[in-house]
Amino acid sequence: MTNGPAGGSRTRTVFLGSGGFGLPSLRGLARHPDIDLVGVVTAPPRASGRGQTLQVTPVQAAAEELAIPAIVAPRRLRDPEGIGAVLALEPELLVLADYGQIVPAALLETPHGALNLHPSLLPRHRGATPIPAAILAGDVTTGVTVIRMDHGLDTGPIVAQATLPLEGDETMPVLEAILASQGAALLDETVGPWLRGTIAARPQPDRGGTLTRPLRRGDGRLDSARPAVELERQVRAYQPWPGSYVDTPFGRLVVWSAVADGDGPATGTFDERGLGVGTGERLRLIEVQPAGGRRMPWDDLLRGRPSIAGSAIEPGR
Repeated sequence: MTNGPAGGSRTRTVFLGSGGFGLPSLRGLARHPDIDLVGVVTAPPRASGRGQTLQVTPVQAAAEELAIPAIVAPRRLRDPEGIGAVLALEPELLVLADYGQIVPAALLETPHGALNLHPSLLPRHRGATPIPAAILAGDVTTGVTVIRMDHGLDTGPIVAQATLPLEGDETMPVLEAILASQGAALLDETVGPWLRGTIAARPQPDRGGTLTRPLRRGDGRLDSARPAVELERQVRAYQPWPGSYVDTPFGRLVVWSAVADGDGPATGTFDERGLGVGTGERLRLIEVQPAGGRRMPWDDLLRGRPSIAGSAIEPGR
């Protein structure tokens, strides 16, 4: 431990994260009076864009801005080199948020353990995509959970939770930002008592557990045989990736905003208001993006390409 600002001790802490969800938590830990943030572990830079230039993760960019003493970016954390690089920082506590790799057992046994901030009310929606899963399921409540990590996938005992009611119109990016802020606040109020031993972890409930998987590009295809309400949730859940789309005689059409409507045309065909789906329903299209074009209101697309009304979606290519 190192001396704190008031002469007390601060806990040597390493933060593990890559995506934007972890940014508020990283910034909060960097200024926490009980934390000495000695290092950050993140994913290595990736080639991006037409020029394939290397881009660091949002967490690495923030860590550099915050002048964190050490930044470790192993290709695989479970390799001996990755484990050794983290242990060399002599951490007393690990904190993880949106890292994307399994943390090996050798790193879980720090004096204060490893805390994981997860964007769901565990045990519901364990795994890789809890935020889209909550939207897809039509959940009326979600939240964030801090667990002490064990050897399972989001199965560790619960240290703290905070709930969030859902309005039923949230998109994934908006909900992620809200949960990121809520999670950072929960961590801020939890870390101190955890280090002092005044709160204890409790096992997750035996019932109610669900497991999510990583999303694939093909998941974004809108299946016109499904009910409109399910497709409307998909449109909100799969932003910005993999997106929601159908293939038309005019090319691929990405759907950015839609609502479940009343009776519509035959399943899989367009009319002036949208796409016929399910059992005679319509997915009314609000904002779309044609292949090679910009995002625009459905009405604007229809004015420029009126023959889309009456056409049918094409099988997936």
